[in-house]
Amino acid sequence: MDSSNSKIKSEELDLLFKAILELENIDECYKFFEDVATINEIKALAQRIHVAKLLNDKKTYTDIADKTGASTATISRVNRCLNYGSEGYKLILKRLENDEK
Repeated sequence: MDSSNSKIKSEELDLLFKAILELENIDECYKFFEDVATINEIKALAQRIHVAKLLNDKKTYTDIADKTGASTATISRVNRCLNYGSEGYKLILKRLENDEK
């Protein structure tokens, strides 16, 4: 998906994403995200990527809920995005998988 087709595109989001792309390591990510978001917001994002990874690994909803504490509604939403979304999860999961090799 080309970002020009995004439903959420805005100058403010462009600035946020450019800022994120300037981060050089995990330590910088912790510093930035702790300032820019609440702990609960950061944990929710982390939970969603974990759910996406487990769904991609073909785990069951029950296993995912047990491992992550995510609700079935959250798991279902992430699954819908994996299957019908903008392919952002797939892009990142593939890159993370390649990094692990």
